[in-house]
Formats: sequence, structure tokens, C-alpha cells
Amino acid sequence: MLVVDLGQSGSRYKFESSRSILSRGKLSSESVFESLRAIFELLPSIKSDIVALSCTGFNGIVLEPEIYGQLCAKYFGATKVAVIDDGLAGFIGALNGGDGVVLSIGGGVVAVAGHEGKYAHRDGLGSTFGDEGGGFWLGKLAITKALGIRQGRGDDKEMLDYFAEECVAFDKLTVKNGADAATLAINTAKRVLDAADAGIPTATTIIEEGSRLLAQTVLATWLGCGGNNTDSPEIVIKGGPARNASYYSKIEMQVNAQLPNAVIVQTTGDNVDGAQWIAENMRQNKPPLLLWSGL
Repeated sequence: MLVVDLGQSGSRYKFESSRSILSRGKLSSESVFESLRAIFELLPSIKSDIVALSCTGFNGIVLEPEIYGQLCAKYFGATKVAVIDDGLAGFIGALNGGDGVVLSIGGGVVAVAGHEGKYAHRDGLGSTFGDEGGGFWLGKLAITKALGIRQGRGDDKEMLDYFAEECVAFDKLTVKNGADAATLAINTAKRVLDAADAGIPTATTIIEEGSRLLAQTVLATWLGCGGNNTDSPEIVIKGGPARNASYYSKIEMQVNAQLPNAVIVQTTGDNVDGAQWIAENMRQNKPPLLLWSGL
């Protein structure tokens, strides 16, 4: 079996027992199909009847599995292809196919839950209208607050001093709301968490709000797959911002406030593990997160 995990910052693939990493990921200007085709060109000659594709870019809705089936038939001779939203692959990998919720926090935010064969997907709405509590959200809000303080719309001088370099970087942007601005926001996320750890009031308020919103996402995802708030689901919290111990702790506390019996656990695997498990154990469609070609 061949497993391919298409990510934003790179990709991974597993053939039989061997794993490899590619620096090539999905470019913002590409469709999922275009990105996969470019990546397949980089792979060695592989023949595999079954291919599992875990892909960023579906935003919780997988469509047209046949085009991916045809693509994999061309490159690998595949007859059966599992086309999987990467949120579902991450969920299955993290809980090894068990029930619960997986909250993935990077530049954005995605939560996936499973309960007795029913699945739910929440957030993943993008930085303009969603991804609350994620890296972009943290960095954007911190820079927004610092710029406001600089204009006299606030009095947390510590906040302004801490983010002085980010304010200068903002000033240098030719386009204040373009791709470079988004990159600045994402790159600022860790600084926000560090500022909160340093006790800066405005930064502390930001991460408290972020943790509350993330816990709300976890609860909505669990309820969305048929659970209720008296259950004891296993919850995995993962991703770059969650590596900050204070943020992780605040999210955990907020989750337990909304799901008192929830059990916070560590991840058991990644998207590659999840996609392989799905291909071996879920030989049926689970729309909109999983569609098969060739079954």
C-alpha cells in the first residue's frame, strides 16, 4: 500500500514499511489535484493497487474521488484509492481509530470527532472567518492590539514594547492585508505565547480568549458527532501552539469546564498512520470526509 500525506509546508509518503519526507507541499495557488500531480512526479517508480491520500485543502469536504483514482491509476497502477480530508486522517491516527476529539492547532484550527461510526468536522474555516485560537489568530490579534496601543487606543506599554519589532515589520509592508501580512501574523504566534508567559496583561487576555474558543470548538465537534456533554471522550490537543505548556494547560482547563468527564490523552500517531488505518479498516465512504474511488 502507498500512503501520501499532502501538507501545506511539505508532504510525506509511506510505501510498504518505508517512510519519506518531501519539502514540496500544497501551494496556495494550486488545487489539491494539481499539488498531488506535482508530488507524484517526484516519487520513485511505485506500483500499488491501493493508495490512501490524506490531503490538506479539502476544508472538510472531499469531492470527485474519481479524478484522484484516475491520477493514481496513471502513476501507480492503483485500482482502489481512499481520498481523505487530512483532518480525518489526523483524527484516526491520533486515537488509533477510537472515539473522541482531536484538536489540531497550527496556523489554523481543525477539530474532528468520532462517536460510534459518526464523524464531525469543525472550524477549518480559514483565517478570514475562522481558525479561532490558532497561530494566525494569535499573531494577528497581538499585532492589532500593539498597533492600537501605539495609536493611543490602549495603555499596556509592556505589550507595545514587547511587539515593537512586529510593529516595525508591519510598517514596512507594502500591502497591509496581503500574503506577507498573513505570514507576519503566523510568525508572531510564538511571541504572543511567550509574552503571556512573561505576564504581559494584553497577551494573557489573548491566550485566555483563544483557549476558551478552542474548547468551544472541541465541545461543538463532540456534540456534532452525536456525543453529549456528560460523556467521557478522549481528547487529543496537538500542533505548534499547543507545545506551549501554558496554552496547552489553559485549553485543557477550558475543555474540562465544558466537558467535565473528558480525558486528555497524548496522540498515538500521525496523518500517515491514520490514512493507512482508514485504507485497511474503513472500506466504505464516510462523506464528506472520506470518499473511495474503485470500490
